[in-house]
Amino acid sequence: MIHAKSLINNKLFKDIRFWIILFFVIRLFGITNPPLEVAHNWRQTTVTMVARNFYETSPDLFYPQVDFAGEKSGITGMEFPLLNYLIYLVSIVFGYCHWYGRFINLLVSSIGIFYFFRIISKYFNGETAFYSTLVLLSSIWFAYSRKIMPDTFSMSLVITAFYYGTHFFDNSKNRFLSLLLYFTLMLLGILSKIPSGFILILFLLFLIDKKTDLKPKLIFSVTTLLLLIPVYEWYFWWNPYLVKEYGFWHFFMGKSVMEGGNEILRNLQDTLAHFYDYALKFIGFFVFVYGIVLSVIHRNKLMLLVLLLSFTAFSIIILKSGFTFAHHAYYIIPFVPVMALLCGYAFSLITNHWIRLVLILAIVLEGILNQQHDFFIRPQEKAILTLENTLDTFAKRSDLILINSGNYPTAMYFAHHKGWISSNQQISDEQYISTLKTKGCKYIVILKQSFGTDMTLRYPKVYNDENYSVYKLN
Repeated sequence: MIHAKSLINNKLFKDIRFWIILFFVIRLFGITNPPLEVAHNWRQTTVTMVARNFYETSPDLFYPQVDFAGEKSGITGMEFPLLNYLIYLVSIVFGYCHWYGRFINLLVSSIGIFYFFRIISKYFNGETAFYSTLVLLSSIWFAYSRKIMPDTFSMSLVITAFYYGTHFFDNSKNRFLSLLLYFTLMLLGILSKIPSGFILILFLLFLIDKKTDLKPKLIFSVTTLLLLIPVYEWYFWWNPYLVKEYGFWHFFMGKSVMEGGNEILRNLQDTLAHFYDYALKFIGFFVFVYGIVLSVIHRNKLMLLVLLLSFTAFSIIILKSGFTFAHHAYYIIPFVPVMALLCGYAFSLITNHWIRLVLILAIVLEGILNQQHDFFIRPQEKAILTLENTLDTFAKRSDLILINSGNYPTAMYFAHHKGWISSNQQISDEQYISTLKTKGCKYIVILKQSFGTDMTLRYPKVYNDENYSVYKLN
């Protein structure tokens, strides 16, 4: 029988780079899949359509365009489109494909996880870092780090920046380089997804440290303030300008803390599920709570301060998001590294090697098995892939269309047209259709199975199959 201790201490298995590479390779499965998996395909296609518009329409980074703004240009306020633009840059070389976004996110997220390991190793110990990283790898990050979304991408940039920020305080010879990397990566990370910036609060631990000289504290504080200026300008000046100038609102900018707090209370069960279910699944959450208990018992001030400060900052994000936080699983992503850290701390204090091995295997297996469905596309969803070729047989690419996909822009992306997305009820309103005709709408696509339900219209039908129908407006 293989001894648990010898298995755990195997040189290869103890090298976190082995596990990061292994998880990277596993997530290459289906990497070229279209963004049609059940979880948040709509969120991914809002990224891909902006990237495709950079490639096909205009490469201006400051004027991102979506395809579901009707007769308008589609230029609108949104997160700083760094991930979108990287997809565009790769497309310049290889031609446009949406899956580039998957690969870019997976690569950046894997690097971010490695720097997460390095941070934990520096301020705690190797065992805590090792198990924290394994938990993070199998958390909600497992699936979302290969989605065409900026969440783990942004957080990974921020984590890497955080490492170089701490490196600045280490009195190293490369202080200027560390500060430059901190500034650049933190700026790009927070611009890509503003909630990721909550982690900045942890630098208070360095700023109040009496062992650190005043000069580096001032330099670091000024640097941080400088990088926050472009973030403020993008989100609170440029975004509102784009919405006002081009007449299309799309990006969610939060709400008042009072309003969001009331929504959280009304949706408390869904909010709590983000922590005990979506983040680490149930076994991982149990170990996370156990880590908190151990931190209190052992009076680990650093661990408790990290938890207290980060949760306080993240609570503001929860309250500002309200209903949106409660009903979108990916909103918990920025806080998951903190939860993984507490899990790693708990594992470092478990002395029985068999218990430790069984628990970490349980967490990894539960995490992966509950996310494996995200690596496959359901057959009924794939039917939408033919929509572009179907429309090309009788419509010009410039023709505006209407699709009955409700609030979901996924079908519009695969139609490779611009236009409107509406519900069946809206499409049944003749006055509504008449208004869209005056704005240039030429065709109506009725989805029958995925993203919509069948309905019959009085307009000429130019295409029909079991998946969708297309009507031409007179």
